[in-house]
Amino acid sequence: MHANERKNKIISLTNDSQKVEIEELAKNLNVSTMTIRRDLTELENQGHLIRVHGGAVPVKELVAEVPYTNKASINLSEKKQIALLALDYIPENGRILMDSGTTTLEIIRLIKHRRDLTIITNDIKLAMECIDDPIEIILTGGEMQQGIGACTGPVAENFLSTIHADLFFLGAHAIHPKAGITAPTLEKANIKKKMIEASEMTVLVADSTKFNLKSFASVCSLNVITYAITNDNLSDEQLEEYTQSMSMEVVTKGD
Repeated sequence: MHANERKNKIISLTNDSQKVEIEELAKNLNVSTMTIRRDLTELENQGHLIRVHGGAVPVKELVAEVPYTNKASINLSEKKQIALLALDYIPENGRILMDSGTTTLEIIRLIKHRRDLTIITNDIKLAMECIDDPIEIILTGGEMQQGIGACTGPVAENFLSTIHADLFFLGAHAIHPKAGITAPTLEKANIKKKMIEASEMTVLVADSTKFNLKSFASVCSLNVITYAITNDNLSDEQLEEYTQSMSMEVVTKGD
C-alpha cells in the first residue's frame, strides 16, 4: 500500500470511528507504529484529524491545533485590541503566568519593557520576544511542541505545582457555553489546568472567533474564569448567553 493510499485509509477509518488506536492501525495497515505516528502527525498538520494520546479522533466539529506560522497573522488587529485591554489587569510588581499563543504574545510585546514584572510561561516564542528586554522571564521547561513552541508534559506540570502567581492569562482554542474551555490535546489541557491552579485569578484572552466552538480535551468550566477579554465582534445575544452561563465579565472594546 502506497503512503497516500495508507493516509487516505487512516482518514476514512478515523472519520468512521470515535477514535482510532496507533497499535490497531499499524496492525491493520501492516506498517510500524512509528510510521503510523508520522502519518498521524502529518494528517493533523493538514487538518484531517486530531492527535490524542495513543491515536487520533475525527475533526468533525472539534477544533484542531493550528501551527504557529499559520495563525500568527490571523485576527491580528483583534489580538492587539485584546492585549491593550489586558494591561488594566496587570498589577505592579506582579507575577504573571502566561499561556502559549499569539494573543499572549501581543500582551508580552506591550509589557516587556517593565522591570517590576515576573512572567512565567511555557511558550518559547514569548520568551524569545523578551531576550533583549529587562522583564524577568521564567520558563516552565518541558517537552516542546514542534511547530507551536509550547512546552507541556510532566516537567512543566511539576514546576507549575511549586509556584504561585497573581494572575494567569489563559488562551483558548475553543470556548463553549456548555463544554467550557477545551484544548486540542490532553497535554495542552493539563498544562492549562496546572496554570489555573497556580494562580489567584484567571483572565481569558481570546478573540471572538474562538467562541461557540469545542475541541477535544476539557480544560475547565466557564465559572472558573474570573474575567474574559475579547474583541467587540460578539453579538448581543452571544454576550448575554455567556454572561448568564458563567461567573465572568466579558470585556469588549465598547466597555
